[in-house]
Amino acid sequence: MTDTPQFRPAGSATLIGSLPLKDYDLALDLILSHTPEIPLWPQLPGSPIEGMLQQFTAGFPGFCEEDGRAFFRTSDPNFADQQLAFFEAYLAAAEDPSRLEKSLFASSEERAPGLYRFHRRLQERPPAALRAVKGQITGPFTLLTGLKDEQQRDAWFDPTINEIVVKGLALRAAWQVRFLAASQKPVLLFLDEPALAGLGSSAYISVSQEEIGQSLDEVLTAVREAGGLAGIHVCANTDWDFLLTRQLDVLSFDAYGFFDRLAGSKETLYRFLQRGGILAWGLVPTGDPKAINEETAETLAERWEQQAAQIVNEDWDQASLLQQTLITPSCGTGSLSPDEATRVLELTRDLSALLRHRHL
Repeated sequence: MTDTPQFRPAGSATLIGSLPLKDYDLALDLILSHTPEIPLWPQLPGSPIEGMLQQFTAGFPGFCEEDGRAFFRTSDPNFADQQLAFFEAYLAAAEDPSRLEKSLFASSEERAPGLYRFHRRLQERPPAALRAVKGQITGPFTLLTGLKDEQQRDAWFDPTINEIVVKGLALRAAWQVRFLAASQKPVLLFLDEPALAGLGSSAYISVSQEEIGQSLDEVLTAVREAGGLAGIHVCANTDWDFLLTRQLDVLSFDAYGFFDRLAGSKETLYRFLQRGGILAWGLVPTGDPKAINEETAETLAERWEQQAAQIVNEDWDQASLLQQTLITPSCGTGSLSPDEATRVLELTRDLSALLRHRHL
């Protein structure tokens, strides 16, 4: 595995994608005021064009949206020609990444308006505190098990669609890194992979971890080769040993609900940290409105210190861990009310500041 780019977040705050708003400029105002060091582009899931299964597959061969349903159709008479054009474009861009800019792998402003508005805002008036920028894309396993083919089977099990989606996401992720690199700051790009919570369940009994790992690594490697730091976000429990051995720079996890399971993978976690890996410590709750309202920066800081105490050893004290830690919400806030989402952003900002004051 190649070395991780040398970036130390040192307890900086960032977010996980979605916000429950309809106005992109208002969303960016909230993001930039609460997480000015590592802001991200907003996804507003209230918009039908921003569904996580559709947003990054538009333009791929066979992808259809009909009657409110998104799926893959390979029986179309034009599919073979579309497939040929897709792979010709893929090979051309893989050989010369500068061709990505005007290729079918570039996300359009129609599909990702928050990304383009974020890009313009950073060009116009970047925050003085800016240290890095963050983007996100749906991961291949979640996308391919969330979308169906014409026979209503998970698209994962169609080898033709599987190859198109994995390679398409890899170059779409590489394009996004290059697009955000206009900020002249490090780019963090997370693969959103909630379906990985199903690893080992009966639903995916016929899917091998080797196949999943190859798909993830292809996209993660494309991010890294484009100059970005590659992350995976899973907002539930999963096989942490499996994830920590991927081509991964950042592991984003729900520390509020699932830290104990991650702590059980200490030896793999130490190896990940030793090679420079970053933990996006999702300690601010997003799943329970009561917890959102009752927790404070002080109670969450105590929670982080209790969790970190389970990891410290002769090589890793709490200050060293915090150097390789991002402070984030446990997941996106798209399903919350605007007031609850604002409270999550406030807690994330204040928790980051408090931990840095105490430990750095």
